[in-house]
Amino acid sequence: MNGLAPTSPLPPAGWRPLRLQTLLLLRWLAVAGQITGVLFVYLGLGFPLPLWECMGLIALSAALNIGLVWRYGTNLRLSSPVAALQLTFDLCQLGGLLALTGGLQNPFSLLLLAPVSVSASTLPQRQAYLVAFLACLIASLISVLHLPLPWDPTAPLAFNRIYVIGIWVSIICGVVFISTYTNRVAHDSRQIADALAATELALSRREQLSALDGLAAAAAHELGTPLSTIALAAKEMRAEVEEGGPLAEDVELIIEQSARCRAILAKLRNLGNEPADLFAEAPLTDILDEVARPHEGRGKAILFYSEQAAGPAPVFPRSVGLLYGLGNLIENATDFAKQSVRIDSAWDQAAITVSITDDGRGFAPELIARLGEPYLTSRPRDPAGSEAHQPGGLGLGIFIAKTLLERTGAKLRFDNADPAGHARVTITWQRNDLNQRPGA
Repeated sequence: MNGLAPTSPLPPAGWRPLRLQTLLLLRWLAVAGQITGVLFVYLGLGFPLPLWECMGLIALSAALNIGLVWRYGTNLRLSSPVAALQLTFDLCQLGGLLALTGGLQNPFSLLLLAPVSVSASTLPQRQAYLVAFLACLIASLISVLHLPLPWDPTAPLAFNRIYVIGIWVSIICGVVFISTYTNRVAHDSRQIADALAATELALSRREQLSALDGLAAAAAHELGTPLSTIALAAKEMRAEVEEGGPLAEDVELIIEQSARCRAILAKLRNLGNEPADLFAEAPLTDILDEVARPHEGRGKAILFYSEQAAGPAPVFPRSVGLLYGLGNLIENATDFAKQSVRIDSAWDQAAITVSITDDGRGFAPELIARLGEPYLTSRPRDPAGSEAHQPGGLGLGIFIAKTLLERTGAKLRFDNADPAGHARVTITWQRNDLNQRPGA
């Protein structure tokens, strides 16, 4: 039970998180701001600067935007390497402008953090760290190689070298912090979003299966009338056809097959004619037996105990989330058990507890504190092996089970029942919380 059972696949491998339109918009804003800043300094303040060189760099960004729109449109989803290349261009273009206008002495050198922030929040770690490294390299170069800061020629401005070094250190620290912290937070957020989507998908599939009986009954009801008409017409034809004639066998075949169809439709109709509330609720012991039964034929003994129970077994609504969550944990325990899985249930006036324990090697100690997080697994997987394209071992099994059971009001705790292993999952419902939930 120290691995995680397969449930739902990862998002597609070609998932592209960043739209071209987003980068185009950010680059147009940068172009507008750069033009405004350069013209204000040159014309408004009258400070000398290499105007045409600056305008050339700005025009290069505008030309890139126009070329991308003409070639690809605005709705293209960029792959991570292409997005990283575009952010690299933005960094180099900004570094060139800063080198022409004072280097790190220019107060707008802080804008070097903008492409780093975008890459850290949207790109994988490798590309994000490469962009961050490039930002540090550009900051280091323009701290030494740059033209003078545009200023009033009649009042020369001199910066102490230590002050410039302080600016360089602050930018390097900002790049490192943003690239590390923001990328980590964004990565965790994407994992949670993907895993929740997989949970909703699993729940939706179960709900679709649960609705099949109603659909079958509705189909049987709709097909009943035309089938009765066919059978009635065939019987009338039999009365008019000569016995032993060439059409007699065909008419008898039609009657026989229509009777068979009516029998099949009767079975389908009975699926929907059962009382709606007959199995809407069930005792906890029956629910545990139901979800464990599909796994009893896998060569592992599943043992049930309820020695500390007080009074009759509590009754639970047979919700899809409850059945799926319990079944997933029992399946996971069966996968990693050596010989048996023990399911203990206990209840009193305050709480209801279910404990699922296997006799396997147990949870890895370093994973216990993080169990329930998405995409967390101890199963070795060879990317080039036979399991490379299988959804198993992705770490979604326990996450989905935990999410679905928590929706029913449960609290889950993971530990090892024995120093030698024996993974255990304890599920607890507080009766007060259950009584306050709709449909409890």
